[in-house]
Amino acid sequence: MAKNKKIEVEGKEITIILDKQQEFISLTDMLKAKDGDFFISDWLRNRNTVEYLGIWETVYNPNFNYGEFAIIKSQAGLNSYKLSVKDWVDKTNAIGMKATAGRYGGTYAHPDIAFEFGMWISPQFKIYLIKEFQRLKSEENDRLKLEWNLQRTLAKVNYHIHTDAIKENLIPKVITKQQASFVYANEADLLNVALFGITAKEWRDKNSNQSGNIRDYATLEQLVVLSNMESINALLIGQGLSQSDRLIQLNKVAITQMKSLTESNAIKKLK
Repeated sequence: MAKNKKIEVEGKEITIILDKQQEFISLTDMLKAKDGDFFISDWLRNRNTVEYLGIWETVYNPNFNYGEFAIIKSQAGLNSYKLSVKDWVDKTNAIGMKATAGRYGGTYAHPDIAFEFGMWISPQFKIYLIKEFQRLKSEENDRLKLEWNLQRTLAKVNYHIHTDAIKENLIPKVITKQQASFVYANEADLLNVALFGITAKEWRDKNSNQSGNIRDYATLEQLVVLSNMESINALLIGQGLSQSDRLIQLNKVAITQMKSLTESNAIKKLK
């Protein structure tokens, strides 16, 4: 599991963990806000709780065990009925809740389910929980926009200048769309090699477990240089330079600009 995050709700610190790209909120931490001696198993005994969990799993979990769920649902609410989170997960293959051990051990739930659990603590607690969770997501999105999305957008804007130059100067007349797209791919890889020292295919072969492409994992400095290189390449194409000559020139640009940006105080302040 990745490094956990914390939010504070009505004076109680609530842990959020990331497991397989999905965030889970600590019900154990939330329980501290409940007056009196209550346990998560008490919440699981409630028939409405079981019905909600069943509906949630039906929507999001293709491997949900409906047969075991039907048995649990028929017993929910009875005085003799007991169910732990571990039993719920083991019997139904549920994915919305988990019981963990270790340093950050406890019971965790998908935000949808955690919000419902918050209602059991109190309507006010649920509202503040949602508010704080949304605030956390908003702050994370703002950081991403500052460090990545704005520069990615800049690269896309310059892409149009780049492709127009390729179309006007490199693409022969009366060719197929496939041939045209092959030329574009060549030019994209020209920039990749000049900046990253590797083609898109070579990167994918070495990073088969990663989603996206080489540029999705670029640093802020690399994205700035990439944007500049697209404009410079368009000018070099207009001057009639061969691809091999342009590769040498663009590589020199990449080295010079990367050295400058990595030493820039202004760039460091954005991180």
